[in-house]
Amino acid sequence: MKTLNKITRLGGGPVTLQPGERIDQLYAQNVQIIQSPEVFSFSLDAVLLANFPRIPKRGKIVDLCAGNGAVGLFIAGKTQGAIEMIELQERLADMAQRSVALNHLEDQITVHQLNLKDSLQVIPSDSVDLLLCNPPYFKDLPTNSKNPNPHLAIARHEIHASLEDVVKVSSQLLKMNGRFAMVHRPERFLEILQVMQDYRIAPKRAQFVYPKAGKDANILLIEGIKDGKTDGFKVAPPLITYGSDGTYTPAIKELLYGRQ
Repeated sequence: MKTLNKITRLGGGPVTLQPGERIDQLYAQNVQIIQSPEVFSFSLDAVLLANFPRIPKRGKIVDLCAGNGAVGLFIAGKTQGAIEMIELQERLADMAQRSVALNHLEDQITVHQLNLKDSLQVIPSDSVDLLLCNPPYFKDLPTNSKNPNPHLAIARHEIHASLEDVVKVSSQLLKMNGRFAMVHRPERFLEILQVMQDYRIAPKRAQFVYPKAGKDANILLIEGIKDGKTDGFKVAPPLITYGSDGTYTPAIKELLYGRQ
């Protein structure tokens, strides 16, 4: 029988940790999240995505490819709107649900464990004000080596859903003038622009994130509007992750730890 750790919430009952799991905290948002390196741990990508678009004060928000719930949890304090998480992997969806309980957000956040292509079974079409997505970045090609850990392979490679699937479903869920925000890889930028336009999402803003000054970008943030006008596209100022001394730049420190 597996040994379980129980963490008692402030003002609530216990939340159970599975073996190998830990609780981490994003201090800037005062959010605790259950993580496991054996299954999934959120990265800077999730923090960047949660801080990229303007978060509506009300309405419906969807966190697609939610993983352990990081993005949805990070934006919860910025809105009174309902947040729906869609995550394929049962273990990750369970971790997300327990993190929701750990942060006392059961009345605001709902976790659905299903393939994103089945999202319309639980969320009506044309109903979402903001959809955020941190999808698998890499195409499922025979030449691409995959992590032997199936949890990590599914999270990183388009095994169960392609970029086109993500954008198609997002467009179906979004209401007219609803906004779409995604974090991805710069090398797929042109493909992303094309697929967004194919599914009626007008690209409106992009930002490139660089590991260090003088290095190529390694993260892309992009935002679009369903049925929006095709003009007015903007590129935000570059964001650099590490300074010359190897520590986080002030902009990244603020995202992770809040204003000091």
